[in-house]
Formats: sequence, C-alpha cells, structure tokens
Amino acid sequence: MQFSEHSRVWIYQSDKELTDEQATDLHDLLNKFATSWTAHNHQLKAKAEVRYNRFLILIVDESQAGASGCSIDKSVNFMKQIEQHYGINLFDRFNMAYRDGEKVLSAPRHEFEEMLRSGKINAQTIVFNNLVHDLQQLDTKWEVPYSESWHPQLFGVLSH
Repeated sequence: MQFSEHSRVWIYQSDKELTDEQATDLHDLLNKFATSWTAHNHQLKAKAEVRYNRFLILIVDESQAGASGCSIDKSVNFMKQIEQHYGINLFDRFNMAYRDGEKVLSAPRHEFEEMLRSGKINAQTIVFNNLVHDLQQLDTKWEVPYSESWHPQLFGVLSH
C-alpha cells in the first residue's frame, strides 16, 4: 500500500529498549490497531512501524479520511494500554533519544544535559526529532545531528 509523503506521523518513544520479541509482538498489535482505526466511522488508511526496538510509529494517509480528535484519542488510549502492558513510558517528552555508534539510547533530560556538558554528546551526535509531523519529515528530519535539531533551543548551542 502506497502512502503519500504528506501522511501524518505520530512517534511514541519508549524509555527503554524493547526486546526483539516485544518489538515483534508490538508490531503485530500496532498493525491490528492501524487496520481497524477509524475516524467518524470512516476507515483510516493507516499503518504502524516499530523502529530500533524503541520507537512506535503510527502513520495515516489523510487523502482517504482525516484523523479526527476522537480517532487521535483512540490512538493515545491504545498507547497508554501498551505502556501498562509492557511497563514502558511512551509519553515522557524529556526522555531524549540519541545514537551512540550503532546503538540507539535514551536518557532523561538531566542525564542528557550532563552528557552535553561532558562532551559525550556533541554537535555531530545524531538525535531523534520526534516532533516530525509527516512521512517526508520522518525520512529526512527525524534522525539529525544535534546541531541541526530543535535540541539546541532547549539545551543550548554546543561549541565543540
């Protein structure tokens, strides 16, 4: 199924890495949700992904039917059920994800700030911009160097 590059995207980041088994189970659960997701009794053209055993991504191509407030509420409630079942936090917006080599890690805001101060995270460190809002941005602006992300607005510009 082809999705427009303007399809809406919602990214939920787990505060801890999921096991391969959990990621597979979640992928199945998310796809079941996506295929039954409706807005005002209209089927949404939706799909879901699990990336890096850490990010749960919902995608809706609104060319068929637009996601409404009620349908978005359904997805949030679904994600809250996943949180409880898997013992993870998907709604902590100050849990920062970044790459350390090939690994995708995350840290609470205070730890992230400490890693910035110590130089463990620098201007070239790849960070994840979970604020992207469509598929095109997911492909081009989701994984970016710290210096090109929104992070410097919150934490400050790095000199290294």
